[in-house]
Amino acid sequence: MKEEICCPEFNKDSWDDKLINWNNKNFIKGKVPTFLFMPIGYGKVISKLQKQIDEKGANIPDYLCLSDHTSKWNMDILLATSTPIEGANNVTLSGNYYSKVYEGPFKDTGKWMTDFDNILKEKNYKSSKLYMWYTTCPKCAKKYGKNYTVVIAKIE
Repeated sequence: MKEEICCPEFNKDSWDDKLINWNNKNFIKGKVPTFLFMPIGYGKVISKLQKQIDEKGANIPDYLCLSDHTSKWNMDILLATSTPIEGANNVTLSGNYYSKVYEGPFKDTGKWMTDFDNILKEKNYKSSKLYMWYTTCPKCAKKYGKNYTVVIAKIE
C-alpha cells in the first residue's frame, strides 16, 4: 500500500538564489497562534484556507505558503491563490523579492538567517520584509527525505 503524500515534491532549483518580481500576486491570509514562535494549529488553519480556495475552483500556484512571524505569539499565513477568493481575507504582494532555499531541521533557522543576511549584504540588497516558506509538512518531508525551507525577502 502506497503511503499518502499530501504535499507535492518541492523543486529546489526553481526557488534557490532567485530574484522574483510579483505584480499583485494573489494570496489569502490566515492567522496562527504561536508559543515562542512555534505554531499551534498550523495544519488546521492551512486546511481552512485550502478549503476556501477549493470551494471557489481556484488553485494554489506552486503550493506557495508564506509565513510571516509577526511576534512570538502570532504568525500570519499567506496562501497563494490563482484568483481572489470571495469571502476570504485577500491580500496581494507586489515588488521584487529574493529567495534562498535551505535544507535541514528547523533548529538550524538561526544559521540560515545569518547566512541569508550575509547573502543580502553581498548582493547589496536591502530587505524590507521577510517570509518563511515551509515547503512540506513534517510527514511529507520525512517521506521525501528532505526538509526544505525557503527564506524570501522583499528587497528595495
